[in-house]
Amino acid sequence: MESQVELKRSMGLMSGLSLVIGTVIGSGVFFKQAGVLQQAGNTTMGLLAWVAGGIITLAAGLTIAEVSNRLPKTGGLYSYIEDLYGPTAGFLTGWMQVIVYAPAVIASIGGYAAYLTANFLGWDISTARWITVVYILGVMLLNMLENRVTSAFQVITTSIKMLPIIVLVVYGLFFGKVDALGQTVSQVSSSAHGGFGAAILATLFAYDGWILLGNIAGELKNPRRDMPRAIILGITTIVLAYVGVTYATYRTLPANEIIHLGNNTTFAMATQAFGDLGGRLLSITIIISMWGTLNGKIISFPRMAYAMAKDGLFPKFLSHLNPKSQEPIRATATVAAMAIAIAVFTNSADRLSDIAIFTIWIFYTAAFFGIFILRKQNADQPETTSFKTPLYPITPLVAIAGSLFVLGSTIISDFSGVLLSLVMVGLGLPVYYYYRHKNHVQK
Repeated sequence: MESQVELKRSMGLMSGLSLVIGTVIGSGVFFKQAGVLQQAGNTTMGLLAWVAGGIITLAAGLTIAEVSNRLPKTGGLYSYIEDLYGPTAGFLTGWMQVIVYAPAVIASIGGYAAYLTANFLGWDISTARWITVVYILGVMLLNMLENRVTSAFQVITTSIKMLPIIVLVVYGLFFGKVDALGQTVSQVSSSAHGGFGAAILATLFAYDGWILLGNIAGELKNPRRDMPRAIILGITTIVLAYVGVTYATYRTLPANEIIHLGNNTTFAMATQAFGDLGGRLLSITIIISMWGTLNGKIISFPRMAYAMAKDGLFPKFLSHLNPKSQEPIRATATVAAMAIAIAVFTNSADRLSDIAIFTIWIFYTAAFFGIFILRKQNADQPETTSFKTPLYPITPLVAIAGSLFVLGSTIISDFSGVLLSLVMVGLGLPVYYYYRHKNHVQK
C-alpha cells in the first residue's frame, strides 16, 4: 500500500507565491540596511546595490522558471542538476543541501527568532537555545499534517510579514524629511574591499532562497503553469519590498545615523513613526516573519531528501510517505533533528550555512547554464514548455554573470571556507557509490 501513496497535489499559485516570498523575506530586509550602506559608501550607491541585486535575482528566477517548466519534478535543484549533468552531480547537489546547508540554515533561522523572542520577553539570553528547539519542533510537527495546513500557515505568516514593510514604505515616502539620495557615509567599512561589489554581494545573499519552490513541484496542482508565475511574481514582490524599505529608510534617517544604529535601524525608524509601541509591534512581526521563513525551509528541504531516497540514493526510510497526510514525515523529522543537534551542541550554524553557500552557488550556475542545454536538446522536437525566458540569451547570461560574481567574491574573501566546502562535497562521493551499489541504481 505504501508504494501507492503519492505526494498530494493540493497547492496552488498562492501557496507557491507565499513560499517564495516567505522563504526569502526573513530578517534581512530589516537588518541589512546599515551593512549594505556602509559597504556602498553613500545612499545612491546603496539603493543601486539593492536594485542590481534584484535584477540579478530576477534574471536568475526567469531562467530557472523555464528550466523548472521543462523539468517539473519534486526535488528542485537536485532534480535539475541530475537531469542536466547526471546522477553523480545531482547527488552532490542534494547531499550538500540536505546534510549541511538545510540543518545549518534551519538552526540559524530558528536561533535568530529565538534570540529576538528572548530579548522581547526580557528573558536571559541563555534560554534562546531552548526556544530554538521549541520553534523547530513546533514547525516540524506542523509539517507532519497535510500540506494544505502548512501552506495556509505560510500564506498567513507571509501576509503578516508584508504589513510592516508596507507601513514602513508608506511612512518613509510620505513623512520622511531626509534627502534619500546623495548622502555620503563619513566612514566606509574597512572590510568593504569590493565597495559597490561587496554591497551587491550582501544583497544577493538577502535575496537567496526562492529556488526552493522547485522542491515542492510534486505538490503543486499545475507545476508547469504555477511555478514560473510564483517565481516571477514572488521575486518581483521581494525586489519591490527590499528597494522600497531601503528608500524609505534613507528618507527617514540620515546616512551616518543608519550606520551608527546598525541592526537597530529599522526599530529606530518604527519607533520614530509610532513610538515604543511601534518598535514592539515590529519585533513581533519579525518573529512571525522568521516562523514563516522557518516553515518554508522545513517544507522544502525534506522534499529533496525524499526525492533522493526515492531514487535509491539516500536511506530508504526517508522515502516513506504518511498514508493519511501524504507527507514525507520521516524526511521532515530527520532534517529537523539534524538542525536541533546543530542548534543545541554547536555555535556554528551561521558558519556552516555560509560555507555551504559557495557550493550551492556552483550548482545554481550549472542550473543557469542548463537552459542552453535544454533548448539545444529540444531544438528538433515539438515545443512542450508553456514558459520561455524573455530576452534570451541576455537574461540567463545576467544570471550567470551574477553567480560567477558571487563565486569569485567568495573565493577572494573566504578561501579557507571554499576549500572546506569542497571537502564536504567530496565526502558525499563514497556515500553516493555505496547507495548506488546497494540499491542497484541504474541511472
